[in-house]
Amino acid sequence: METKDEELLLDGKTLRQLQLNELELVVEVDRICRKYGIQYSLDGGTLLGAIRHKGFIPWDDDADLIFTRHEYAKFYRACKKELQGSKFFLQEWRTDPYYRWGYAKLRNRSTEYIRAGQEHMKYQTGVCVDLFVVDHVPDSKILRGLFYYYNLGIRKILYSELGMVQAKSIGLRRWYGLLYKIPRNLVFRARNAVAGLVNLHSTELVSHLGYQYPKRCQYGMPATCFEDYIEIEFEGMKFMGFRQYDLYLRTHYGDYMTLPPKEQQRGFNNASTMVLSDITLEAIQAQYAHNHG
Repeated sequence: METKDEELLLDGKTLRQLQLNELELVVEVDRICRKYGIQYSLDGGTLLGAIRHKGFIPWDDDADLIFTRHEYAKFYRACKKELQGSKFFLQEWRTDPYYRWGYAKLRNRSTEYIRAGQEHMKYQTGVCVDLFVVDHVPDSKILRGLFYYYNLGIRKILYSELGMVQAKSIGLRRWYGLLYKIPRNLVFRARNAVAGLVNLHSTELVSHLGYQYPKRCQYGMPATCFEDYIEIEFEGMKFMGFRQYDLYLRTHYGDYMTLPPKEQQRGFNNASTMVLSDITLEAIQAQYAHNHG
């Protein structure tokens, strides 16, 4: 299935096919994690969809998974073994010299998916699932604030390649152009150095270094959520999720079981180019069953 335009508006059938392409990637992450004893959880709208809909939120156009820093390190090493010669590709700053986001992605090389407005960026594209990593957040209010703004600065620098093209004002575009001159690898090494320090001790909260939580939980999520995992039904299969999913989702979304207003029931990841595989739910479930055989 191939679709190209300046900005694509997904009809119900195409959106569902995009979800299935993403679901195939979730099954692959689950396979690797179970084989190597790696803990992960469905995250964000994907976890919410599992609890509220037992599958994708009907209008959701992406899929999210999450790891602690320690578990992601194990996943990274496992992917080096498992994905050689595969159609799947673990994308992050160490595997793609043009990639600038603060979280990883698992992509399907045999597909194409380019976000609208990102056509000029050179990193490898394709349908993906987002793989987030959390680190401990200092308990001290002062250090917590400093940590928050440090991460904000990291995000702005990494965003600069997009910001210097898409920012609304000339001044902002020039500012992002200056930030873009900071070497990408230096930014990631600085991020990892701070991650190493904050993860020396357990704390009350954990947070992404490269992606911001909503304002209600801007400093992070309860670290206790990452201590225990259960299987949660999603699209007729079972994937790993937080045992304390209610705490996680309430902290993240508030009253998460109530549907948002109709005008908010839409995805946000508009694409300009999209080439999907024609995989079916039945084929994905068969692969899942084989993995668990």
